[in-house]
Amino acid sequence: MNKIVGKEFFSEKVVKLEVEAPLIARSRKAGHFVIVRVGEKGERMPLTIAEADVKKGTITLVVQEVGLSSTKLCQLEVGDYITDVVGPLGQATHIEKFGTVVCAGGGVGVAPMLPIVQALKAAGNRVITVLAGRTKELIILEKEMRASSDEVIIMTDDGSYGQKGLVTEGVEAVILREKVDKCFAIGPAIMMKFVCLLTKKYDIPTDVSLNTIMVDGTGMCGACRITVGGKTKFVCVDGPEFDGHQVDFDEMLKRMGAFKEIEREEIHKLDHLEEAHAAALNDRTAPWREELRKAMKPKERTAIPRVKMNELDPEYRSHTRLEEVNQGLTAEQARTEASRCLDCANPTCMTGCPVGINIPSFIKNIERGEFLEAAKVLKETSALPAVCGRVCPQEKQCESKCIHLKMGHEAVAIGYLERFAADYERESGQISLPEVAQPNGIKVAVIGSGPAGLSFAGDMAKLGYEVTVFEALHEIGGVLKYGIPEFRLPNKIVDVEIENLSKLGVTFVKDCIVGKTISVEDLKADGFQGIFVASGAGLPNFMNIPGENSINIMSSNEYLTRVNLMDAANPESDTPVAFGKRVAVIGGGNTAMDSVRTAKRLGAEKAMISAKRLTVQPASGTVTPKVSAMIGMMPTTPISVFNIPNTPSVRMNINKWLCLFLVDILMFLFYLRFDLKNASSLSNGIFRS
Repeated sequence: MNKIVGKEFFSEKVVKLEVEAPLIARSRKAGHFVIVRVGEKGERMPLTIAEADVKKGTITLVVQEVGLSSTKLCQLEVGDYITDVVGPLGQATHIEKFGTVVCAGGGVGVAPMLPIVQALKAAGNRVITVLAGRTKELIILEKEMRASSDEVIIMTDDGSYGQKGLVTEGVEAVILREKVDKCFAIGPAIMMKFVCLLTKKYDIPTDVSLNTIMVDGTGMCGACRITVGGKTKFVCVDGPEFDGHQVDFDEMLKRMGAFKEIEREEIHKLDHLEEAHAAALNDRTAPWREELRKAMKPKERTAIPRVKMNELDPEYRSHTRLEEVNQGLTAEQARTEASRCLDCANPTCMTGCPVGINIPSFIKNIERGEFLEAAKVLKETSALPAVCGRVCPQEKQCESKCIHLKMGHEAVAIGYLERFAADYERESGQISLPEVAQPNGIKVAVIGSGPAGLSFAGDMAKLGYEVTVFEALHEIGGVLKYGIPEFRLPNKIVDVEIENLSKLGVTFVKDCIVGKTISVEDLKADGFQGIFVASGAGLPNFMNIPGENSINIMSSNEYLTRVNLMDAANPESDTPVAFGKRVAVIGGGNTAMDSVRTAKRLGAEKAMISAKRLTVQPASGTVTPKVSAMIGMMPTTPISVFNIPNTPSVRMNINKWLCLFLVDILMFLFYLRFDLKNASSLSNGIFRS
């Protein structure tokens, strides 16, 4: 058995696998192939070796999901084993200095073309490579091809990348401009046939690499036989490369279609396998779940202390605005925390989740080390797992319902684990998409691209609706971009979630104010049958007290929008922002915390929180200000503002966290009067009575 040590997706259905095969890697040459079998009942499938690393003892295979066998192979993950890999087989490519060589690769045929291009270039040829695919997403190995080619021409059927047209058009363009001495073509049989018809017209010798039906791959059965120059040849022994002008492509195409109907029926086996696999991920009675529960007693699980989130150093992070404070869990930490979950028969944690995530299922997948499967469970019901894992108030929702609390222990860190699974999937490059229903042709408009709009868009896209999101600002994300600082929620995390929604078919329109740029009537006229208003609650609620319109008194909305959305703290930004030395923030919720921590990062010597109650619990991912940036706090209720030139002093009376105000002082000292028996003065950033 051969272990898969690397996996990369070129597109949704094209996968590059790096497989341990030291003997094959040592013997392989350009043009060689291997026979692969997945499972004891699996079919023997020929695959050309794209690359080999002798030091690592690995070979690289590029596979496209076409039939049952290739799909099974593509579904294997890193760490899984391929049942059989046999090779190297076939004849190596004949390489010499021909002169100018055109190498035409179509689809996954580009992969076996790579070692040929490399060998031709090493032999001193001028190599012109033509890469072709239906769309941009199906153009693979472009970077590697450019490294070994004198010129690379890209052709796509839809014109989404390079030139619009077929591979033959790209090849003929080269032939018409300069003398071509040799041509190689690898790709779908029909593509190779027409390349050969073209080059035969110009009398250019052309070699093709054939990938026919095989059984044993050693010349024993003859299943791969074709007619070349009127004689029967075996692709596995005599090939896989032949003079393309001599190949009977019509006969070959007929033989390759011999099992098409059977294959079409066989592929439906995967439907049942996928359904069973998806059910196993969530089934509490699945054997793997039962084994996990038996592996540790409940008392042992509850005795495990809750993990602590890894964080940046407090002093360091108080001066960096774009680095995320919370660094996430390691794989070991995540599995340890997941083992605290009791996998309750009636999981109360799920009753606290607004989107109904199957919390025990994703946590138990983490416990058994199936991190990608955990991410799949999350995506079944959540469109923004990486975002929610950072900024959702789990302590008020799912974690507040955890059975551990009733037992006198800390709740399972559900938010930490959600973030871990989503981050692991993103960093692995193996991002999965949830199952999407067949398009129903119904158009739905979403007004606003904040968390509500994005979540709704994802849910509707999965149901088959044609969703368009309209955003008034120049960035998609709403409050996730303009309101939450990057040290708590990096923009790159939000961008990945948005990109995933785009892959589900969601369309985004920026700089469009519904009601101004276009009207609801316009949307209906454009065929939108449903409209979801997710405009948010972004308007600040001013208190209508004397002096609140003084200079350098801003709502947190304004302050955070300037810094987060407009990047005002960046010297290269045209948007200004006040850099206060001493800053007071009125309020004690998430927005206040974000504001005061931002002020500290912008250079404030003293940054303070003033709130009537300091018992407000910030969302998970917000570190207490005292720890984050040595921020002072005072449980008071300011009641008014006095305007001294350039140095406003403040007394306010408000305690609703949605109505938070930032007082930013640029010059001199300022004085605060509070609703207390004795006036308080500010000295060295500490309230003193």
